[in-house]
This record gives sequence, structure tokens and C-alpha cells, in this order.
Amino acid sequence: MSQPPRSNRGDRERNGEHRERNGEHRERNGEHRERNGEHRNYRDSNDDGSSSRPPYYPRETDPPPKHVREREAPREEHHESKCSHICSRRGIMLICAVLTNSLVLICLIAAHMVSSGMSSGGGLGGFDMNSNFNLQGTELQKARELDMQYSQMRAPGLYGGIPFCLTLGVLSLLFVVAGNKPPHHMSRKLLYGALVFQAVGAVAYVVAVGLYLHFIIRVNATDVCQQRARIYGGRGYTWMNCDVGGADAAVALFGLITAILYGVGTVLTFQTIRRVRRYLEERKRREAEKQQARANAQRAPLRADTTSV
Repeated sequence: MSQPPRSNRGDRERNGEHRERNGEHRERNGEHRERNGEHRNYRDSNDDGSSSRPPYYPRETDPPPKHVREREAPREEHHESKCSHICSRRGIMLICAVLTNSLVLICLIAAHMVSSGMSSGGGLGGFDMNSNFNLQGTELQKARELDMQYSQMRAPGLYGGIPFCLTLGVLSLLFVVAGNKPPHHMSRKLLYGALVFQAVGAVAYVVAVGLYLHFIIRVNATDVCQQRARIYGGRGYTWMNCDVGGADAAVALFGLITAILYGVGTVLTFQTIRRVRRYLEERKRREAEKQQARANAQRAPLRADTTSV
């Protein structure tokens, strides 16, 4: 008869222990809820994208929210190469300008070689084809003298155009190589230097083409050119006249194309500088908001402690 009360007493003791353990678990769950609430408040305060830290998630099994996944996805895909920055619109304009500078240089040399005459033994592009056209005696001597004089008269255009094309071409290539970084990582001086260089290059090429054509027309209007044209015209060389040749026209054409490329590059570089300026201002604003959010997050626990006291 005494055993049932003992079993009931043991059951009561066990139930009391279970209740105590359940109470401890409830207290721990309450603490976890408070911590999760603080983390949610901190995450909501930094939810405007101003913080560079990844958001905090209470449990690893819980997937991040959809808006966080959409915002974080592009950051994992950005692995840009140097070619992607060199082959930007600004870079393509400069690369094309390098190529057209090379074409201007080639056409400039070809124009001097073609116009130097077939019986000229000196200078660039001298040919010796007297036997084919039977230039002899005083006529041959006269043709050589006129060719030498004409080549010397055209020499300033050649010796001035070669360094001009080489200088602009090399500088364009240097700016192409220097643009292998994102614009906001490049030096501001480099961007402004590219802007000034392309603006000056566009104006300089237009002026250079005008001066070159004026120079060639003035040289072709001299008596030396007229006498050369009569001598070669008598032997069937009607193309050796005093008009502007095809090579000279090609120099002017590619020069104007280069000026257009520099002009378009100037506009694109100016737009890039404006975008970089806006980006830097936006980054400063976000950093200020991030610091303010951190300060608010640090003040929030202090306020909670003071209110609980």
C-alpha cells in the first residue's frame, strides 16, 4: 500500500525537473529572439545598399531574401579583363586614330615618291627608267634638274608631316595602353589629359590638312612644276601634271577622318569624366549614409539598455 505514493512522488519530481528544463529552454529561446530582432533591425538599417558588408542571416539553413539575392548576384559576375576597358568606345576611337595616323604617314611618303619624278636619281622615291622612255641629252639633264628642284620644294611638307603623324600616333597609342583600367580607377589627370589631347588633335589635324593642301597647290603653281609637266607630257606622261595628285588627296582624306575620330573621342571622354564625377559623388554620399547607419546601429543598443533600466 505504500508503494503507489512513492511512485507518484517520483513522477512529481520528474515532472518538476522537466518543467525547470522547459523554463530554461524558453528563456534561451527568448534570448535568441531578442538577438535575432537586433540583427533584423541592423540589417534593415543597412538595407539601402550603402553598406559594403553582406547581410547577416540568423540561421544558415534560411535562404536570403529575394531582394538581397537580386542585389548581390551582379557582384559575383564582374570579372572584367583589361581588353574590355581598352576596347571601350573611347579606346576604339583612339585605336582607329592610331590606324588613320599610320595611313596618313604612308600616303604622305607615297605622294612624295610618286611626284619626285622618274628620272630623279636622288631623294626619296627616285627612279631610273631613262632607257624605257628614251630621255637623252639636254632633255634628260633638264628633267633631272627640275625633278630635284620640285622634290626640294615639296620636302617641307614631307619632313613636317612625318613627325606630326608620328607624334600624334604614338601619343594616341600611349593613351590606349593607359586606359586598361576602369575609368573611376584612372587618374583624373590622365582623363583630363586625354580630353585635351584629343581636342587639340582634332583642331590640329584640320589645320594641318588645310596647310598641306595650300602648300601643295602653291608648289604646283610654280614654273618648275609647269616645265616638268611639259617635259613628261611630251613623252606620254599626262598624269605627271600640276594638279593635286591622288596620294595628296588621300593624305587630306585620312587626315580629316582622323580629326573626326579625335572629335568624337573628345565628346566620349567628356561624358566619361562626367560619369566618373557623378560616381565619386554618389560613393561619397553612400559612405556618409553608411557611417550614419553604423552610428545609429551603435546607439540603438544603448537606448534599449537605458529604457530597460
